[in-house]
Amino acid sequence: MMEKICKNISDELPAKKEKYRDKVDLLLSRISLLSGEDKLLMIMYWKNGNSLGQISRLAGVGRLNIARRIHKITERLMEGKYITCLRYRDRFTMREMAVAKEYFLLGLSMRAIAGKRGWSYYRVRQILQRIQLVLELVNEDSNGELSIENGGTINADI
Repeated sequence: MMEKICKNISDELPAKKEKYRDKVDLLLSRISLLSGEDKLLMIMYWKNGNSLGQISRLAGVGRLNIARRIHKITERLMEGKYITCLRYRDRFTMREMAVAKEYFLLGLSMRAIAGKRGWSYYRVRQILQRIQLVLELVNEDSNGELSIENGGTINADI
């Protein structure tokens, strides 16, 4: 017995699936940037297809905490600010790249970064402001040709 006959699938559905498939592929390629527990969580959820309940039982924390954490990590990976920093790493010092990774990728606060590195909060804020400025200039400059001189002065014709 046939109960219901489904309507024909619209042409929009495959396009939507393809759009999301591309985003998931991008996310999966960026998981390699992570390390430790964050990487393990993302692999378990996105690559292995474990449910939030399974992951939360293994981790010994609530399902909502795991869901929140995966969501935040996914947002940071998809945002792409750290990826932009990697593309233009020649414009940053090693110290600035480390701060960019901790802030944009790992989601550490400025206070946590300062404590971890033994710096002042003001110093971390100063480094992040410089990174943000370079990112803004790179986004505005279609050629990507910026010159950074004297360890921090940015010269660009905008």
